[in-house]
Amino acid sequence: MFLTISTTGNPERPATDLGFLLHKHPERAQTFSTSHGTAHVLYPEASAERCTAALLLEVDPVALVRRGKGKGRGGAPDSALAQYVNDRPYAASSLLAVALAKVFKTALHGVCQAMPERAAAPLRLRVEVPAVPARGGAELVRKLFGPLGWDTVDAEPVALDGQFPEWGDSRYVRLVLEGELRLADALNHLYVLLPVLDDAKHYWVAPDEVDKLLRAGDGWLAGHPERTLITARYLSRRRGLTREASERLELVRLAEAEGLDVDDVDNAVDESTDTEERPVPLAEQRREAILAALAQAEASRVLDLGCGQGQLVQALLKDTRFAEIVGVDVSVRALTVAARRLRLERMGERQAARVKLLQGSLAYTDKRLTGYDAAVLSEVIEHLDLPRLPALEYAVFGSARPRTVLVTTPNVEYNVRWESLPAGHVRHSDHRFEWTREEFRSWAASVAERYGYGVGFTPVGPDDPEVGPPTQMAVFTRTPDAAAEKTRTSDAAAEKTRTPDPTTAKEEQA
Repeated sequence: MFLTISTTGNPERPATDLGFLLHKHPERAQTFSTSHGTAHVLYPEASAERCTAALLLEVDPVALVRRGKGKGRGGAPDSALAQYVNDRPYAASSLLAVALAKVFKTALHGVCQAMPERAAAPLRLRVEVPAVPARGGAELVRKLFGPLGWDTVDAEPVALDGQFPEWGDSRYVRLVLEGELRLADALNHLYVLLPVLDDAKHYWVAPDEVDKLLRAGDGWLAGHPERTLITARYLSRRRGLTREASERLELVRLAEAEGLDVDDVDNAVDESTDTEERPVPLAEQRREAILAALAQAEASRVLDLGCGQGQLVQALLKDTRFAEIVGVDVSVRALTVAARRLRLERMGERQAARVKLLQGSLAYTDKRLTGYDAAVLSEVIEHLDLPRLPALEYAVFGSARPRTVLVTTPNVEYNVRWESLPAGHVRHSDHRFEWTREEFRSWAASVAERYGYGVGFTPVGPDDPEVGPPTQMAVFTRTPDAAAEKTRTSDAAAEKTRTPDPTTAKEEQA
């Protein structure tokens, strides 16, 4: 099993700097023990103009069988002889990826104390692997490496037998990659994609493989067109691990789209306290007001947008009038807490068929949310920056267009009645704004007019004669007004020209 990495240089920036970046001296051949054989690092050429580092992995087929205990291709074959006679010593696979991680561990992390500026800068690289098993052929190789910045992705099929061309090609390709990339990025591409092309791993895939995948795929995997295939194959198609990785990668993609850190996006759950508003009776009154409004609207299929930890979903499940309940939140942690609260894993089949939890951002349109009777945004809008509100408005009222929309939000005028709330402070540290009754009514009327809805208002909690209720609720009801429909259609066309639909893009990629 063989791999070479080459680069070029000049007297001012010699190619032999590759030795510093790989932390392996060009004038010495070095040997490393791995769990399934021996890895050798040597330099076939090393000059200022050109330097090539080679990794040669000698696999012990007997050790592979013994350590694998019958697991994995080569460990659980169709015949006993095939355990010892297989392609593992010759074709690049997860064995080579593990050797890369062990031998070039520091280079994989992009660390070089001797030459930090060289480690951070792109190099002109050429990577050659003589035999790569490619389940999907040369076309899949190009789909996997092509979007990663390589100028050349050459996957030449290897004939089954050169003496008998009529037999056709084997499932192996000779891989050549050329381009200007950071060495760390190139090594991480190989570490992830070699096992993906083979579609097999020689070891049991444990939960910590998700962390390894996200660490190696940092900066490129979240936006890769073949992300779903890469994740499934790398994790040996284990559903739970694949789902966890996909959710975390989607969160990374959303964070990158918003220009935020992942922790800033995935902040719906306070690690130290329950986010349910205090005092609890007001939270209960809010849910009762929502349930009453949904019942009055005769809604059967309901969306809880920004469902958080699932308190409202839990309340909806207790009422048999609601046949389908979908909770949506951008936070994976919040959805995990909601699933635990609802006891989804122990729920009966009939009850489980009524509820679904989805990860998604309300700032983007989502085809999964169309066709429902009602949508609830309970204490959600105040968590968005004001410039992002138009995107939410279009996603809910313009794209999803449920028959009824309920929106609740704090009434800032009531804050003077909270003895524990300092003057001038909002009720939650993540609130970007809190509106007066007039501001909320003005916003709701504007949205209703633009998207063809009528709107009414309901107080939630004690209605103080001076400052109003602690929570205000708007009830939007869709109207068949033709002019409003025309306005909505033109708004939708304009919105599509400026706001990408990540759900649609993801479906097209799949």
